[in-house]
Amino acid sequence: MVHKMVHVSLPPDNANYALEKLRTLLAEGQFGADGKLPTERMLSEVLGVGRRAIRRALEVLEAEGEVWRRQGSGTYVGPRPETIASGVDKLVAGTDFMEIMEVRLRIEPQLAQLAALRAKPSELVRMRELARKIRETEDADARELWDGALHRQIAQSARNQLFLTIFDVMNHVRQDEVWQSVRERARTGTAITMAYAQHEDIIDAIEARDPAMACEAMRRHLLMLQERLIRETSLDHILPEEKTAELSEQPGN
Repeated sequence: MVHKMVHVSLPPDNANYALEKLRTLLAEGQFGADGKLPTERMLSEVLGVGRRAIRRALEVLEAEGEVWRRQGSGTYVGPRPETIASGVDKLVAGTDFMEIMEVRLRIEPQLAQLAALRAKPSELVRMRELARKIRETEDADARELWDGALHRQIAQSARNQLFLTIFDVMNHVRQDEVWQSVRERARTGTAITMAYAQHEDIIDAIEARDPAMACEAMRRHLLMLQERLIRETSLDHILPEEKTAELSEQPGN
């Protein structure tokens, strides 16, 4: 008597399956403009495999140069940027928001200018999508993430690898928790609505293929942010009672 073998389909929980699925996602460009992968826990839930399998698959992909990982930050698409990896953490500790804004004001308007000349239609669609995500999210961390992704997409669309490398160093510095906290506090009242409108102005200029307008729109956006940051950090030195009175006088509060 021949017994028919029954194969029971079990939820996949092995590194080979995870590796195959991650390779597919990488090939399809599913990880967004900032190139950051979801956490191991999220990948485990999405792919239906254990975190151990995800970890092993990522180790293989990292060895192949498909991804790279920074402790405390996450996993990113592409090979590790060895030329900028060392010393960046020291920059975070040794700089302040004024230095960051000085660099941003000298780099990002030029990146927007180049993007107006070189951005692909699909990249413009992505910019619109990221701007929409910034407007719609109510979570501060998510808003910071999407904002960084939008600015990086513009930098990426400029198609200048050296500029992009410099941007990535600067972008890493602005991911510091203290910096993010100050930025979020600066997004109050009418400032946040103005920032949303300025994002659209930048994208409109890039889409219109107007380099001068794109450059100026980005410059205005960053100058407004710089002004708000100066104002917010100045308030840190005011007594609590004075600060409360000062904030109550701001438009939109």
